[in-house]
Amino acid sequence: MQRIKAEIEGAVRTLLLEKYGHPPERIVVEYPPNPSLGDLACPVAFELARTLRQPPRAIARDLAAALSPPRGVARVEAGGAGYLNIFLDRPSAVRELAREIDSPAGAPEGTGDKIIVEHTNINPNKAAHIGHLRNAVLGDSLARALRLLGRRVEVQNYIDDTGVQVADLLIGFREIRREGLEQVRAIEGRFDHVCWDLYARVTEMYGNDPKTRDLRPAMLKLLEEGGNELAELGAHVTRRIVNCHLDTMARIGVRYDLLPWESDILGHRFWDAAFTLLREKGAITRVEAGERAGCWVMALEGPGFENLKEGEKIIVRSNGTVTYVGKDIAYQMWKFGLLPADFRYRPFREEADGHRVWSTTRAPGEADHPAFGRGTTVYNVIDVRQAYLQAIVAEGLRALGHSGSADRSIHFAYEMVALTSRSAARLGAGGTEDAGDRGAVEMSGRKGLGVKADDLLDALETQAEREVRARNPDLDDAETTRLARAIAVGALRYFMIKNARTTLLVFDFDDALSFEGESGPYLQYSVVRSAGIFAKMAASGGPDEARATHWAMEGAFDLPPGEAAEEHWLLFMQMARFRETVAQAVDSLELSQIAKYAFTLAQSFNTFYHKYPVMKETDERWKRARVVLTRLFRAQMTRALDVMGIPVPSRM
Repeated sequence: MQRIKAEIEGAVRTLLLEKYGHPPERIVVEYPPNPSLGDLACPVAFELARTLRQPPRAIARDLAAALSPPRGVARVEAGGAGYLNIFLDRPSAVRELAREIDSPAGAPEGTGDKIIVEHTNINPNKAAHIGHLRNAVLGDSLARALRLLGRRVEVQNYIDDTGVQVADLLIGFREIRREGLEQVRAIEGRFDHVCWDLYARVTEMYGNDPKTRDLRPAMLKLLEEGGNELAELGAHVTRRIVNCHLDTMARIGVRYDLLPWESDILGHRFWDAAFTLLREKGAITRVEAGERAGCWVMALEGPGFENLKEGEKIIVRSNGTVTYVGKDIAYQMWKFGLLPADFRYRPFREEADGHRVWSTTRAPGEADHPAFGRGTTVYNVIDVRQAYLQAIVAEGLRALGHSGSADRSIHFAYEMVALTSRSAARLGAGGTEDAGDRGAVEMSGRKGLGVKADDLLDALETQAEREVRARNPDLDDAETTRLARAIAVGALRYFMIKNARTTLLVFDFDDALSFEGESGPYLQYSVVRSAGIFAKMAASGGPDEARATHWAMEGAFDLPPGEAAEEHWLLFMQMARFRETVAQAVDSLELSQIAKYAFTLAQSFNTFYHKYPVMKETDERWKRARVVLTRLFRAQMTRALDVMGIPVPSRM
């Protein structure tokens, strides 16, 4: 539909230029409310009526008569009070959609300018929690959507290994557990879970004895300087935790191309280069007196900074350490290719499917590595609480004269995650077991009041396994486990996407794992069911999926006019809008549009199939059309699930 709408717009623009010499700046091609009015409509005559001083309908009649229909359009008519009603060539449209599905326009590696999507970014001080799952699912789905649209995407997962959280954890190992590098190396089991508990104990220690917070500045300085015993311990701890994080994210199908480490930003002196540029441009100044004496600050003015008390932000502290926002400005400059320096790189690990995750390094690195960075657009997936800091990073780019890059530094903001009270109780995180209690229980990782991502996934898999066994008692244990994992991932990822990103997400087990209603398992079931239709047809000597694909490629959709044919066509038109929906979701950064599209399409197909079963149809033309629709539905729904990162099980 994107191609056809663009070509209609171009044809109308060309015609208006020939007839009137000045086409409107924007020509709209939209979907009419009633399919009898056409598959598409263009209201341009209403806008022309103001300047031509003619009735819109008369203008529309002239345009319809003169317009050369682009490829795929059967006819154009004047309708209503002045619309151009556009009717598609139906067999041609079916062929084009079938070919788009089986031969996507975008190559797997994508083309054109590079887009960088930075997401997850878990502090390497403890296990991932449920909030991190929402970040990772949104970021991963955005990258998948961009790739479906044929864009070249690089996914980065920034590791803040010199920040306050890591410093606090190291203080915990040194002051609470009294352990050094060798003792920490010997810790067995889920290391990130051990650190989860220890980090909560550090917070408790600070509360009981506030003077212990004085340990933090010295620890931060040691981490930033590197080359010392504490920095060596920090390197071991953070890399071990990051491996745990990658294991967790692999469970839900999330993977990365590059792990940039904050210590490498410091080690490669990126900040020094950024600092020099900011100072030379006058973007930062040194405070000479008062409480902030010795600090380097950035003046902040304009939209978003009106209520800032000091009117400036500290970029470098008086003791010489760089704040988070300072390091992030340097990192953002590197992502856009605005620094005269680059990292060195080495492989960090290889995933089960052979995908290699690369890491920055201060060691010599490998000469033969992918080209990282130098993106033209950067999406920073981080929660809404970071909007202020993200605005400062963009302001830093503007202060250096890179307004275009600042505009393309996009904060993909999202709200936090809570649990319904009954779900929190099930996971031992407070709340009540009352089945009707859906009140929100919010988490606090710093206080140890939260749910580890792995614990949530384990619980989802356990509940899904019970459902699979109830539905398929004859399945062996291995297959039951595989299905339960796929269903659990589908339940989690759909729930994380289906709600608007700027609303608090309150996760509920029963809603997420429901096989009916707006849930991941419902969508998975709809695809499995469509596959089952082909299996039954093939078993009875009917057309298999390969034959259905051939018919779709041949445009086998020639039905006599009537209500039944229009219902068939409406289902096709709904399927044809998938790619356009993905593009709109990316443009608006509202991936819930993809989830809503998939759910609505699944509902439409299930309703259609009940009314027009394929196997019972005796008329060959009708049966062929329904076989084609079933094939297109299965393919489009599989693509929609893939964009959302939802696996398709072999059965339900």
